[in-house]
Amino acid sequence: MASRLNRRRSERGFSLIELLIVIAIILIIAAIAVPKLNNQRMNAQEMAAIRQIGTISTAQVQYYSQFGRYAATLAELGPPASGGQAGPQASDLIPKTLSEGKNTGYVFTVQATPTGFSVNANPEIFGNTGRRTFYSDQTNVIHQNWGQEPATANSPEFK
Repeated sequence: MASRLNRRRSERGFSLIELLIVIAIILIIAAIAVPKLNNQRMNAQEMAAIRQIGTISTAQVQYYSQFGRYAATLAELGPPASGGQAGPQASDLIPKTLSEGKNTGYVFTVQATPTGFSVNANPEIFGNTGRRTFYSDQTNVIHQNWGQEPATANSPEFK
């Protein structure tokens, strides 16, 4: 009779303490993994922003060769709104998502300068979508700033 009682207890399942220990272990593992996952996501978004700056710079060179000047806005590099012919107002050199100014967690801006153009990429939410800001111009050198202030031509080069 005693052996039947012991067997029934062992067949019942896990005790509350055992379940709480398993849940605590899972939470500890998650607490370690989530920050690393967020850092990897931010790194990926930063690298994507750098690639997008390269895309914009290449489009600016193409725009200059077609229209004799650099584009003053991202919209001038993007596709026509109505699906019409490409021209100086919408040259169809970059994707629509990038021409709208937000892509991969970053906000992109283009400005015409007396000697060419400048491109800035700043995180949409600093510390969440990115930890660095980026800047480039017609020299195609990318500068970075580890902080919320937008990077400039005087910021350290990205290497």
